[in-house]
Amino acid sequence: MSPEPGPKPIQSSGSIKIINPPASILAAFSVLCLFTCSKPYNTTSTLRIPFLTFPSNPRRFLKIPIMSRTNHQLHHHSFATPQSLSDWLKPRLPSDSFASWGVKPGTKNVHNLWLELSDGETCLADAIPPVRTVNVVTVRIIGKDNQILVESHQELSDGSVRNRCRPLAEKMKSNETPEEAVIRAVKEELGSILNDSITVRIVPGSYSKKLDERNSLSYPGLPARYVLHSVDAFVDGLPEEGEFCTEEAEEYADSSAADKALFVKRHYWKWVSSDLIPT
Repeated sequence: MSPEPGPKPIQSSGSIKIINPPASILAAFSVLCLFTCSKPYNTTSTLRIPFLTFPSNPRRFLKIPIMSRTNHQLHHHSFATPQSLSDWLKPRLPSDSFASWGVKPGTKNVHNLWLELSDGETCLADAIPPVRTVNVVTVRIIGKDNQILVESHQELSDGSVRNRCRPLAEKMKSNETPEEAVIRAVKEELGSILNDSITVRIVPGSYSKKLDERNSLSYPGLPARYVLHSVDAFVDGLPEEGEFCTEEAEEYADSSAADKALFVKRHYWKWVSSDLIPT
């Protein structure tokens, strides 16, 4: 197909007069030529794209989705005393919820939260309400006939009872690996029934990591963001069947704030079918 003919020149008085384009069009055309001609085309040039790297074991380093940070500041707070923490929380939490801490059965008080913050087990993001982030290790202890050990309930130091119905779980400390947290959790919560030498064998490839966001049962009105690190493990020396109880030493015995904090006094355990445990 032939190209379309250009505009016809304007004729006047038998002679041809070509109308010059405006100066602005000529300037634009000059600039275009400058940019298109200043660099010769290089057939060897390549587009540089940053490479993405992936871990060799994706299950172990699973990326966790981030909670919505609407009106959240990314820094975390520390508090000199439980009272300073209480003063900071009061205007940020529903008054009836905050007043129930340590009063409603199964809840903890502001001294517990302060100890968690001081011990590196918890951090608070500045928001209304604040968001409590906790890394938790969960140990699915495998027993006879592939049953799983679960904690049916806990007895707190004030005599109240908290229902659990879940495998052994423990808050991780800052800079603690999941493996280190597993050993500490078994020692603290099951150590009273085991011999001095505790043998824990983590099942290779059983590690998983996920995020669970919900309101805290321990601290009503305070949203919680739980980063759950889960493993399957064998622990030698446990009763092979039936129900049993273990005692735990006071968790924060070295702190003066522990006198007013609530702590778990006894753990009650039982073996259940693995089919009853959510994965």
